[in-house]
Amino acid sequence: MNELAEIVESTDTGSLKSLTDEIKDIRLGVKKLEFKSLLGGKVDRCGAILSINAGAGGTESCDWSAIIFRMYLRWAENHKYQVDIIDQLSGEEAGIKSATFIVRGKLAYGYLKSEIGVHRLVRISPFDSNKRRHTSFASVDVIPELDSDIKVDINEGDLRIDTYRSSGAGGQHVNVTDSAVRITHIPTGVVVQCQQERSQYKNKSSAMKVLKARLYDREKKKQEAATMKSYDDKKRIEWGSQIRSYVLHPYKMVKDHRTDEQTSNAERVLDGELDGFMEAYLKWSAKK
Repeated sequence: MNELAEIVESTDTGSLKSLTDEIKDIRLGVKKLEFKSLLGGKVDRCGAILSINAGAGGTESCDWSAIIFRMYLRWAENHKYQVDIIDQLSGEEAGIKSATFIVRGKLAYGYLKSEIGVHRLVRISPFDSNKRRHTSFASVDVIPELDSDIKVDINEGDLRIDTYRSSGAGGQHVNVTDSAVRITHIPTGVVVQCQQERSQYKNKSSAMKVLKARLYDREKKKQEAATMKSYDDKKRIEWGSQIRSYVLHPYKMVKDHRTDEQTSNAERVLDGELDGFMEAYLKWSAKK
């Protein structure tokens, strides 16, 4: 670049501007290539299956889970990804106790794997008449939606399949027929369920897809535990070991505790602007 600058006369403002713009484009291109190299994992290209679960705290945590749910839906919408909701359990007073949904699009899992862990909210509770500050937790789990070229063998004899009446949205038909499906993989105890479709067949198909993905992820983690010497030193994902905090009172800040990435614009983050945190995580993870 210095060589290019030397052959341009300092008085030739038009050429200097053209050269400056070209250098900016080259640097941007290099930066994009460097970042894409961080998404070269076998399943990074896949869609992502997200599960959100409210922590202890009743209505507060259920409301926080619903806020996180919306945050990811907005993020997916911003990236023009397709979202299919597999299962959703409403809270008793507000929010959701849990939700499972699939985000389909190029590199969806590669980005969303950064969200695995416990998310912590600090705010003045809208449910507290005394306007006290509350802390709420919700956990997020993300596994890849397997491509057709990734095979997972499941013995039909290892499955217990139960049907029941859906309690979710869908109209009268959903509530009066046993369209919801719950599948238990007996050897591992992994349980998945789907109640969003009116068709029992469609619910079973969706539940099997999630089950295969969870069994694949389970086996992958077992292999990593056996081969990675630093595995035991990793911080476990559990209540109190949050990966990210969202503070809305007495100040506003969202901070990722792994990468130290942070912003004071909490509203934009909760509205789905997560790319900065995801990119920081990928760069941090690559250095580990």
